Amino acid sequence: MGKVLIIDDDRSFTGLLESYIHEICPLLTVQICNNPLTALALIKQGDNSLVLIDLEMPTLDGMKVYRYATESGVQKNRIVILSAREPDYLREFFPMGSCLAVLNKFEVRQKEVLGMILKSLQNKLCGPIAG
Repeated sequence: MGKVLIIDDDRSFTGLLESYIHEICPLLTVQICNNPLTALALIKQGDNSLVLIDLEMPTLDGMKVYRYATESGVQKNRIVILSAREPDYLREFFPMGSCLAVLNKFEVRQKEVLGMILKSLQNKLCGPIAG
């Protein structure tokens, strides 16, 4: 089974995101880390199929978590950056190819894109669900 690691300090957002993932991709396992410092050890384990990183977090921002992940061997195509920032700002720091996707946390269309990514991951790792 595939494991999705969500690193975001907003507990209500991560709860909603976890419910969404379970609803559309029941074969994926979700692990939530609301503390970016604790997330470093989870990244180091290296058993994550996809890592979702919030860009704006206290203590350790998402850019530093992203750098740690890539330096620890997480493939860039297994990282999705989540942010409330404007697209132009995000493209400056995450140009094409630097990660799988950069998504706005609060736009409905971006949620659909995340859904497509998650469904593709589940199909790749677990096979399509009949039904």
